[in-house]
Amino acid sequence: MDEGDTETVPVDNTYREVVVHHNREFQRYALENGIYFAPVDEDEIERLQYMHQMFNMMFEHRLIFPPITRPRRILDCGYGSASWAVEVAEQYPDCEVIGIDIYPYPLSDEDGLPANLDLQLDDLNSPSTFPSNHFDLVHSRMMTGGIHANRWLNYLGDILRVLRPGGWCQMVEIYFNVQSDNGTLTANHALQVWSQNYMQSIQPYKDPRAALRLQNWMTQAGFVEVESRLLTLPLSGWSTDPRDHAIGVANRANVHRLLSSLAIYPFTQALGMTSADVQLLVAQARSEADNPAFKAYFPVYVCIGRKPGGSRQHRHSDGHRGHQSSKGERQGDSRKRARH
Repeated sequence: MDEGDTETVPVDNTYREVVVHHNREFQRYALENGIYFAPVDEDEIERLQYMHQMFNMMFEHRLIFPPITRPRRILDCGYGSASWAVEVAEQYPDCEVIGIDIYPYPLSDEDGLPANLDLQLDDLNSPSTFPSNHFDLVHSRMMTGGIHANRWLNYLGDILRVLRPGGWCQMVEIYFNVQSDNGTLTANHALQVWSQNYMQSIQPYKDPRAALRLQNWMTQAGFVEVESRLLTLPLSGWSTDPRDHAIGVANRANVHRLLSSLAIYPFTQALGMTSADVQLLVAQARSEADNPAFKAYFPVYVCIGRKPGGSRQHRHSDGHRGHQSSKGERQGDSRKRARH
């Protein structure tokens, strides 16, 4: 495989073009190439920030799970609101942090980004242009909606290649199939209808069950010391456990927006639903998410793996700590990344 090229070029205006569907802004390039079906407007940036705050609570403000103490280079795949990348860059000021995304999101604090953070544009569905053996950590979170279904093994192969020997990959994915802690949700409930519609609508472009396959894929790609955790993410504050309750309360704002933003384009374009029907389903799903009787949650999969080789420091893992409920992409080898 090509050893990669660290050169960047000015942003192609193609990446900046947006189209409006049902009063939400989407990236034209992403829709036309079947890459990403969620909005890219300020409302979505706000949702991504809510989601990051929720993940921070869920992971007890631990940004990096593998045993990395002095990282020199970190890559964040699909930086979105850049919240994770900014916090990592601030936590490790001597580390070069690079974020890659398909769209130049309108970040309100862009002028105040850490000096050691570089946000770049590229399509992660294309082969990586970074050099081999370059990063100490590659972080990939919430990429199910962005990576093509047939790309995952090559995507992980690219991550393995650009990691230094002994470097780590850290992945976090929500499985968007709503579950009930007490089994009261049925196939006829709005949350389950939403889940099945979502998984159906993003196929065949995406693999809606990617979260369930991370551990196997990482092993197939060549990672070692692969560890996986299944966590539960309450959709609202229904839990009597203080910590679960706080996480659910924090997640409510994200869930209410997510049920609409992830659905409006694929439900109307792929499933042929009307905007009114989508809005009605979303309203019913929000009501059920808030109803403590259903105890609704999303499964969250966290997976880490190490590239073989490296120093003793990189070989000894203490695992990754997360919360677990007590109950239970352009063409060609000459492609260059664009600077934000």
